[in-house]
Amino acid sequence: MAQLVTNNAQIMCSFGTTPGNLIITPEGRTNASNMPGATIMDNVPMKNVLPFGMCITLSNPQVAAATSAALGVLTPQPCIPVTTAPWTPGSPTVMIGNKPALNNTCTLMCAWGGVITVVSPGQMTTNVP
Repeated sequence: MAQLVTNNAQIMCSFGTTPGNLIITPEGRTNASNMPGATIMDNVPMKNVLPFGMCITLSNPQVAAATSAALGVLTPQPCIPVTTAPWTPGSPTVMIGNKPALNNTCTLMCAWGGVITVVSPGQMTTNVP
């Protein structure tokens, strides 16, 4: 069984150089281990999904431009997530604020091709299907 993701969970992008944090704001949330539980809609860049150090994919226009300026030498740029869709698949039988709960097996896609995954869910005692 998967674990419920909560505030300050550690997440990682496949094209980022460092882990980031998932921030869950507490308005009207169910708590798990005294932390607000996450839903699949907690996908807003710079509010919920924080940067991942430096981005290393050429599909990111900033990285492509910097690499071109460096005559083809890969030049990482700050990793600012660009997420437009919810986390998938979520836990459809567990709802938080009428939205499916986020578990540690869910993934989130970045517009530049990166796959964001949960490294540590933020708590280890509450399981969800």
